[in-house]
Amino acid sequence: MEKSMMLNVRVSPSVKQQAEDVLKQLGIPMATAIDMYLRQITLTGGIPFSLSLPKAPAALNADTMTDDQLHAALQVGIKEIQNGDTVDAASAFAQFREQHR
Repeated sequence: MEKSMMLNVRVSPSVKQQAEDVLKQLGIPMATAIDMYLRQITLTGGIPFSLSLPKAPAALNADTMTDDQLHAALQVGIKEIQNGDTVDAASAFAQFREQHR
């Protein structure tokens, strides 16, 4: 089918780059991925994936902690830093992504 419409979209440069990196690994051009997304909206009659806020485990959710629980958790973190029990951000995020595939 011939493509005859142009679509201009403003997105965050970092989001675009991250998406391009993934799409490149899949061998899918950005235009094809956008076309696929729009087709899925048409086929499903809506957004083709679930939309929800991520759920933080209660043990990590400061909104559900008492002041004493939050203070205790922060003290544990401070002790870990003082003991040198830390991981650089890049490694931590890589580990997180690996665990949550």
